[in-house]
Amino acid sequence: MNDLAFAGTDGIIILSAFAIIMLLIGYLSGRGEKNLHHSLSGYYLAGRNLGFIALFFTLYATQYSGNTIVGYAPTAYRTGFSWIQSISFMTIIIGIYLLFAPRLYVIAKKRNFVTPTDWIDHRFKSKAVTLLSIFLMLWGLGNYLLEQLVAIGQAVSGMTGGTIPYQIAVIVFVAVMLAYEWMGGMKAVAFTDVMQGIVLMIGIIVFLIGGLYLVGGNFSDVTRYVAELEPAKTAVPPMEVNINWLSMLLLVGLGASIYPHAVQRIYSAQSEKTLKKSFARMAWMPPITTGLVFMVGIIGIMLFPGLDKTGSEQLVGLMANEIAAINPFYYWIMIIFFGGIVAAIISTADSVLLSFSSMLSNDVYGKFINPKASEHKKVMVGKVCGIIAIIFLLWIAWNPPGTLYEIFVLKFELLVQVFPAFVLGLYWKRLSGKAVFWGMLAGAILAGVLTLTGYKTIYGIHGGVIGLGLNFFICIAGSLLAPAVSKSKVLEEDLTALNLKA
Repeated sequence: MNDLAFAGTDGIIILSAFAIIMLLIGYLSGRGEKNLHHSLSGYYLAGRNLGFIALFFTLYATQYSGNTIVGYAPTAYRTGFSWIQSISFMTIIIGIYLLFAPRLYVIAKKRNFVTPTDWIDHRFKSKAVTLLSIFLMLWGLGNYLLEQLVAIGQAVSGMTGGTIPYQIAVIVFVAVMLAYEWMGGMKAVAFTDVMQGIVLMIGIIVFLIGGLYLVGGNFSDVTRYVAELEPAKTAVPPMEVNINWLSMLLLVGLGASIYPHAVQRIYSAQSEKTLKKSFARMAWMPPITTGLVFMVGIIGIMLFPGLDKTGSEQLVGLMANEIAAINPFYYWIMIIFFGGIVAAIISTADSVLLSFSSMLSNDVYGKFINPKASEHKKVMVGKVCGIIAIIFLLWIAWNPPGTLYEIFVLKFELLVQVFPAFVLGLYWKRLSGKAVFWGMLAGAILAGVLTLTGYKTIYGIHGGVIGLGLNFFICIAGSLLAPAVSKSKVLEEDLTALNLKA
């Protein structure tokens, strides 16, 4: 994406237009909303009143970022047809959502939860469990936000042909993001998600059509080409690759489903019916989004054979140059599409930052530092802490560590350790806080040690998944060995009151 032949003045115009629209959305979202900045649910959950369209697109933006296009297509180029697994990554997330989201929504609405750890605090009544969950979730959010900041700089610099340098690009668009988020909170974030989601969907389809045009319009010809010249990319993957595939399914499926910003979108739904309707439509998105991006990567093998890893990272930009040269229609669609990719990355970053701020204000400040603080003060603390966090992460992003994909994997290793407490706690009354704490701690330590010592995978299994296995074992064994009287009265009351069966 750093070598776009059509980048330059036109790219700057489109990016400026997207920035202005985002700021306008933020202004309009906050105008006339008297309680927006005085209420945690108003600012962080859009007043728990997101309708189907806004909820669907904000869930879509949470699951798919501009990095889905920029990062997944090169991976498909390098690995070949085995990368079709990326569709299942996104599909399993929807399946996990459906496992717990409707039940959690009803409880959250009754108990007025704002953050994911509100549920954990309510369920286990343990400061140790709550604090550890807060740390692990903030770790995941911090890594994810860092990834988006790096991507913003790379994307804007690429779209403008280097006219706007990486560092300046990050600062300018982070300032835009902070401004509209400050003005409109979750409501502004959701409506910017609608805009970028529509652009991204249309852009992916047009991009694929343009790519097919360049190879003669027949994807089967591409398949034959790859099979003849690079048979390893169409062959049945070896056992270790298959094991790694299943490991990634667990890591991504369980980890992404409890992203704090994803959970808060569950809380934000207007009704349970709206939530279920949105997830039903989301079930179609993995093949429509990730599946099409996979096809783009495979087409790239035929268009640009022999690229090394560094070269393949520029695949989307290389293809965009060729597609833009077809005719003026494709030229402008490519510019708008890449502007949409930048907007999508910013939109993902604003969601993460909003959730990060809410946890600092509601969970850290509100629960442990100043429990008597007003909601208005908590909102203001969250805003200020969010800016401080951005400044710290910008300092790291100035010299970004590793590739985007490596950063992507890293954040799940610790975040996924919250899954047993979060989801198993919704269904099993006997799950004890003590077992949950030691399970989370042991799983996080094991995953962290494996990652830091270079053992990201062992026989194809990710360190985070190995840690999660230990986590589950301790949670279940510890709870079974605990006295029967330790059954959660909190969960029993919730299930009885809501007419749900454990």
